[in-house]
This record gives sequence, C-alpha cells and structure tokens, in this order.
Amino acid sequence: MTDQAAPPAPDVDTSAIREIAKGVFVITDRRVPLVPNIGIVLGETSALVIDTGMGNANGKAVLEAAKKLADDRNLILTLTHFHPEHGYGADAFKSVARIIYNKAQADELADKGQPYLDMFKGMGPTVAEALADTTLVAADELYDGAEHILDLGGRTAVLKTWGKAHTRGDQVVYLPDCRVLFTGDLAEERTFPIFPWFPPDDMDIDGANWIEVLDDCLALAPEIVVPGHGDIDGGAILTDVRDYIADVAALVKKAAIAGKSKDEMIAELGPAIRAAHPDWHFPEWIDFAIRYFHAQQA
Repeated sequence: MTDQAAPPAPDVDTSAIREIAKGVFVITDRRVPLVPNIGIVLGETSALVIDTGMGNANGKAVLEAAKKLADDRNLILTLTHFHPEHGYGADAFKSVARIIYNKAQADELADKGQPYLDMFKGMGPTVAEALADTTLVAADELYDGAEHILDLGGRTAVLKTWGKAHTRGDQVVYLPDCRVLFTGDLAEERTFPIFPWFPPDDMDIDGANWIEVLDDCLALAPEIVVPGHGDIDGGAILTDVRDYIADVAALVKKAAIAGKSKDEMIAELGPAIRAAHPDWHFPEWIDFAIRYFHAQQA
C-alpha cells in the first residue's frame, strides 16, 4: 500500500506538531506511509483529539501529547473513519477520554475491525509490530444523523457524515470559528485516493457520493484543510481529489461504452492517469479506482 518496497515504521512523531490556528494543533504525518495527520483542538473546557495513529504505542504517544496541551481540560476522541492507521490506537484513550463515533462508523468497526487488523498485520514486520498490542474498543457515545456539534467551551466542533463514500462512516471535523476542516481520507494531498475495493470482502465505496461529499466540504469554504495524509493547504486539496474521482469515472464510462474489458482499461488508462499526476503518491490505488468504476458500469 506504499510507494516503497521497505516502508519505515508507521510511528507517529509527536514532536512534528504545528499550531495551524489559535488552539488548533496538527501532529503531521511527515509523509510517512500509514501515518495520518492527527488533530488536537483546544476549547476552554475540553480538548478534542482527531485520530490516533496505528496501534497502542502510537495511541499512547498521541494521548500524552494531548494531555500536555489540554492541561486540565476534558479529553474527547473522535475518528475520521475506522481504518487502522487512523483509529487503531483508540484503546489508549479508553476510560481517559470520551470517545465519540458516528453510528455507521461504529457498525463498520464492529463488522470489519478484526479482519482489517489481521490484514494490516500481514503487511510486514513493522506494521505487525505497531499493531501487536492493539485492542479494538467501542465508543462511549454514538450519534446518528448527518451532524453532531461538540461544545468545547467557547468553540464548537462540527462532526459531519454523509454515509458511504471512502468507507461507510467517513466523518469530517469542521471548526467554524477558524474555518479549519479535517477530512480524513476523503481528501489526501497529492495522493491518489484510496479505493478499498476488495470484492467480495469489502465493497463499501460510493464514488458518486464521495464527489458530492467533497462538493459539500467546499461549500463550507474552509481556509485550512487538514487532509488524511499529506501537506496541509486550502480548498484546492478538495478540488483536486473531487476532479480526479470524476475524471476516472468518466474515463472508465467512456472505455466501457467502447467495449473495453477491465484489464484493457487498467492497461490503457492506468499509465495515462499516472502521467497526468506525476507528483502524486501511491499510484497503486489507480487500478483499484478503475476496477471500482468498471464494476459500477456492469
């Protein structure tokens, strides 16, 4: 799942922290594979942590960083989605922070959490080591619906979900007072979007809804976008991912009308798509996107 044959250990480096707006911190991914951008948002009474990194050790490191910033504030943890590199450090927060998931995300974790844990452990020794002491934990609080507002004290954090897109329970976190948006893997910067299309085991993707989600995120007019992976920037991150998904869908539809097989599409479209984005990371996900959109044409 990476550009490199021997990827580095997926360790969160809590020294790589930036304050991107007043009281809004990001532990940056440093472009290390399987490390996400992690948010810590301070209100007057509570501190919200967004994602944990992969495994108990990373979760503990993020928890300690959050405690230092939070001082005597209450801790809250939420996740952008259930995938291991984003949320499989949540066990470190159990009984220390209030953990909040949306219902679709919680259901997906219950259904797929252990299979994904097993799959990721098979990705190599550094990943297996990171996940060695991982325990999957349930949320303390669930919300059901498109939006949930957290009062952090003098600041609100808006949790928004649209149903199936990149996963069943994708969630963004929007901070209206400073117009900062955390997207999870709905948007990654200069990275080919991850299409976890693994039939018959996992087919919970909706490309059309994914595009609509990104349009809705653009309508929020965020000034700062924190992608799931990659560098922090503005709304161009959202536009780039939206346009990429729409372009791949259109190319596959055109090829299907021309009678091309799935293998022919991968052979012909894949290199052209890669050439159109020469500075994007993880091109192996191009073929997964083509396979997904081919299946939608069937």
